[in-house]
Amino acid sequence: MKKYIRILIWLGLLPALCMAQQQNRINSDQWTITDALGRRAIERAEAGPQRADKTVAMFYWTWHQGQDDTTYQIKNISEIVRQFPEAMRDYNHPAWGTKKPGYFYWEEPLLGYYKTTDPWVLRKHAELLADAGVDVVFFDCTNGSLTWKESYEVLFETWDRAQREGVKVPKIAFMLPFGPVPNALVSLRQLYTDVYRPGRYENLWFIWKGKPAIMAYPDHLETSGTDREIAEFFTFRPGQPDYVDGPSRPDHWGWLENYPQHGYVENQEGGFEQVTVGVAQNAGPSTDGHCSAFNLPGTYGRSFSQRNGFDPRVEGYLYGWNFQEQWDRAFQIDPELVFVTGWNEFIAGQWLPEDNWTGDPFSFVDQYDWEHSRDIEPNKGWGDRGDVYYLQLVDNVRRFKGMEALAMPSAEKTIPLGQTMEWNDVEPYYAHYKGNTGHRDHRGRYDQYYVNRTGRNDIVGAKVARDTENVYFYVQTAATLTPSNDPNWMLLFIDTDRNKETGWCGYDVVVNRISPSSGQVIIERNVGNRWEWEEVARGPMKVSDHILELAIPKAIVLDTEKVLNFEFKWNDNMQETGNIMDFYVNGDTAPGGRFNFVYQVQ
Repeated sequence: MKKYIRILIWLGLLPALCMAQQQNRINSDQWTITDALGRRAIERAEAGPQRADKTVAMFYWTWHQGQDDTTYQIKNISEIVRQFPEAMRDYNHPAWGTKKPGYFYWEEPLLGYYKTTDPWVLRKHAELLADAGVDVVFFDCTNGSLTWKESYEVLFETWDRAQREGVKVPKIAFMLPFGPVPNALVSLRQLYTDVYRPGRYENLWFIWKGKPAIMAYPDHLETSGTDREIAEFFTFRPGQPDYVDGPSRPDHWGWLENYPQHGYVENQEGGFEQVTVGVAQNAGPSTDGHCSAFNLPGTYGRSFSQRNGFDPRVEGYLYGWNFQEQWDRAFQIDPELVFVTGWNEFIAGQWLPEDNWTGDPFSFVDQYDWEHSRDIEPNKGWGDRGDVYYLQLVDNVRRFKGMEALAMPSAEKTIPLGQTMEWNDVEPYYAHYKGNTGHRDHRGRYDQYYVNRTGRNDIVGAKVARDTENVYFYVQTAATLTPSNDPNWMLLFIDTDRNKETGWCGYDVVVNRISPSSGQVIIERNVGNRWEWEEVARGPMKVSDHILELAIPKAIVLDTEKVLNFEFKWNDNMQETGNIMDFYVNGDTAPGGRFNFVYQVQ
C-alpha cells in the first residue's frame, strides 16, 4: 500500500485522489430540510462554522428483542384512549387485555413495531442519526443486569458494515444501572469480557478523555484481576437518575432533567463536560418535579415549558416547546457534550399503586401518549408530521455544532448526454449512501412480521450542470439501472423556488413520474399544492449502465429572480405516492426523508 501511495505522489495524482475522496464524502451539512409545520432547519450562514470540540449523544433503546408470544396483539395506548376514553379509569377494562402488567406502545414507530434485531431497521437508524449529526448512542442497560446482547450483536454488525459503506454511524456506549449495585458489576464485567477486552468492533467505540466511555459506577470493583483491568480501561461517568437534584459526585453525568438543567463535570476551562436535553419529563408539580407516572395530571409533556406553561392548542405537542427550552439551556451552558433523551423507547408498563408508582388507578411511567412521551424517532400516528421532532433535532444539533459551508457549483458547461466523462470536472458531487437497498424479512414484536422488498436502484451520487439553455442532471447508482418502464423509476423532485408553501411539500416539478419513452423524460409541474401534476415539457435522457443523465429547459427551474437556486432529490420506487413519509421507508431516496440537495449559483 505504501509503495502504491509513493507512486501516486511521484505521478502527481495523490492530490486529485484526495480531492475525489473529499468530494465523495457524505455530508448532511450540505442539505436543507423543512418540516410539515413549515420550520426550516438552520443553515450555515446563521449556524456558523463547525465546532470540532462539540459532541451530541442520544439515548437509544436496544431492548426491543426476545421471543414474543405471537398470539399477543400489540397494544397502542394512544389508539386505546381515543377509542375507549373510559379505559383510563379502569385497570380491568377489556381494551387493556389480560396480560398484566402488560407492555404498551404510546404510538407505532414509522418503521413498524420492530425488533432491534432487524438489520433493515438498524441500517435506517444509522442513517437517520448520522444525517442529524448525532455522534454517539448510549444503550439503555439500566434495569437489572440486562445488556440486550442479542440486539447489540446485530447492531454492531449492521453499523460496522454501514460505516464501511460511507455512513458516519454514531459511536456506541452503554449506560448501566443508576447506582453502585451488584447488578451493575455483573453488566460491567460481561460487557468488558464480551466486547471491550477482545477489541470487538473497536471502530465503533465512543472514546471520551482518551478511553472508551461508559456510564457506570466503578465503586465496588476489586483491586486485582479483571476488575483492575476494567477500572483502568474505561472513562467512567456514573449516571445520576434524578430530574431535580443535579450531580452529587464530581464524575456524575445526567440523562434527563427538568429545566433549568445542571452542568455536569467541570472541565479545566471552567465550563462543563455534559448537559442533558429531554423531549419531555415524567415529572410534575405533584411530586415536586421528581420522577413519577407520565399519566399524572400536570406532568411536563411535549407542549410544556417552565417559562410559559402549556401550549393550549389541541396539537400543541407538535411544536416541541419543552425540547426547545432544554436546548436553549444547553446553548447557555455550552458544554462539550449534549445528551439527548431519547430516540426509540416507545413502550411502557401499566403499573398499579402497589408497584410503588403514583398514578390513579394505574401508572404509565416512561411513556403514555402523544403529549406524554419522549421519543424522537418518526412515528406513524402523526401522519405527515411524524418527523417534526427529528427536524427539531437536526436544527439544534446544527446550532450546537456549527456547519460546513455550502459547496458552490462549478462554471457553466454544456453536457452532451451520453458522454459521461464530460461530468468529471463538474462540481459539487452530491454523494449518498451505498448499500441501503437491502430487503426486509424479519419478525416484529409479538404478532407482527415485516417484509419490504422495495429496495431496487441504489442511488449513490448526483451532479448538476447548466448552460444558457438547459439544466443537466446526473445520477449514479451502485449497479446497472433497472429498465426505465419499472413503476416509479428514478423520480427527480425539484423545489424551484425553495418555498415550501408552493408545490407538493414544496416540490414544484417532478420528472419521471410518468415513465420515460423514446429517450425522453416527461417533466411535470405541480397543480394546487397537492399530489397533482401536469406535463409542461419533455427532455432528452441517456442511460449508460449505472448512470442516468437528463436535461431540463432552464426556464422551468429558474425562480422568480431568474437565478438558479433550487433544491432537489432523487427517489426510486416510492410506494405511497403523495405521502412524503414514504421517503423514509421505501425504495431509495437521496438525500433521505425530507432532506434536499441544494444547487445555488452565486
